[in-house]
Amino acid sequence: MTMHVLGRPGIARRLAKTFATVGAVTAVLVGMTAFTLPAGATTHGTAHQPTPTYTVRTILSGHSLHHWYTKAGSKVRRSEPLTKPDDITRIGGDLFTAFQNGVGPQGQASPDGNRDSTVVEFTRSGRVVAQWDIVGKCDGLTANPSAGLVVATVNEDANSSLYTIDPSNGQVVHYSYSRPLPHKGGTDAISFFNGLMLISASAPGTTGAPAPKPFYPAVYVVALNQAKHLALFHALFFDESRATAANGPHFGHPVKLGLTDPDSNQVVPGFEPRFAGDFMLTSQGDKQQIYVNAPNSKHQHLSVLNLSQSVDDTAWSTSWRGAFYATDNGADTVDVIIGSFWPGTAFVAVTPCGANNAPATCPARGFPGNYLGHLNMFNGQILKVSLRGASLHPQGLIFAAS
Repeated sequence: MTMHVLGRPGIARRLAKTFATVGAVTAVLVGMTAFTLPAGATTHGTAHQPTPTYTVRTILSGHSLHHWYTKAGSKVRRSEPLTKPDDITRIGGDLFTAFQNGVGPQGQASPDGNRDSTVVEFTRSGRVVAQWDIVGKCDGLTANPSAGLVVATVNEDANSSLYTIDPSNGQVVHYSYSRPLPHKGGTDAISFFNGLMLISASAPGTTGAPAPKPFYPAVYVVALNQAKHLALFHALFFDESRATAANGPHFGHPVKLGLTDPDSNQVVPGFEPRFAGDFMLTSQGDKQQIYVNAPNSKHQHLSVLNLSQSVDDTAWSTSWRGAFYATDNGADTVDVIIGSFWPGTAFVAVTPCGANNAPATCPARGFPGNYLGHLNMFNGQILKVSLRGASLHPQGLIFAAS
């Protein structure tokens, strides 16, 4: 059953007229949550089945790994443990994550003088296969399935560039952007959509006027010039583009975006009851997700879903059998989340301290540390997922079917 047509403007307007009262619309949305809730989950406590509990187990710790680096201005090589894993991706049966090792968001050296992130390839049981150092703070990491490459962006606030890694031969290639990024920031998450490389335009206004601005891109379409090692790009849409409200008081009507924090992005699985097959950008600080239907075409259309919490990564279960894998940036670990997952379940790494209204000192009252949440893609509500086992404060998130 496909219901992602709610994100389309014409049908959304007709539905809004059909459901004449807020109560009627709410009833329909609550009914639709059955398609996205994990088995046994409750809808705001109305169901009588117990909420499922999932088990967390640590499979990889940066404390047991290390890399070598040379401090700026020195010729002496030093070794240190790997710290602060962020994004996570996979090719075939192996997973990849990037440890940022204390490097700053504009590529500044860590307190001990290190300037390199470390990308680690490992099996689903946590056995390390290979690792590569790249210069800068790696915040975006994904796989190019058609080429068999890992793609990484570095420095999400400014001085950004990207790398490709070929796991088959270990080759690392560095690409510079072909011109200054017009949003005056850096680059972050990466997705591949029908052959397009789509990259988040993160931290807009870092070196210019504060965001939002109508001329600041929110996402770039990027193509690599392998001969010149250049990344060519153009804007997919902008921080103040028009979108259809997917929930809230303006449901079904056009609204102007005001994005200040484009961050993670993903492609929605094609079987989802809403936004199936869309490209999705999360604007973390704004507590919004932008769903793009038919990106980079004349039929491109944007829908904006307001969220009850700030989130980083989103991942969907694609099978009854499999597991979610999460990075814990504070604990320097990668963890596996085990259980039975209803296909289509949307889990999110909830980041209360990443919201624009979070206090300067955080966690704080009303703004806890990161936690795993379940996202209702119809009303934007996020419920905390019950976990047991290892403590988990997720940041990067991916599902791997077995």
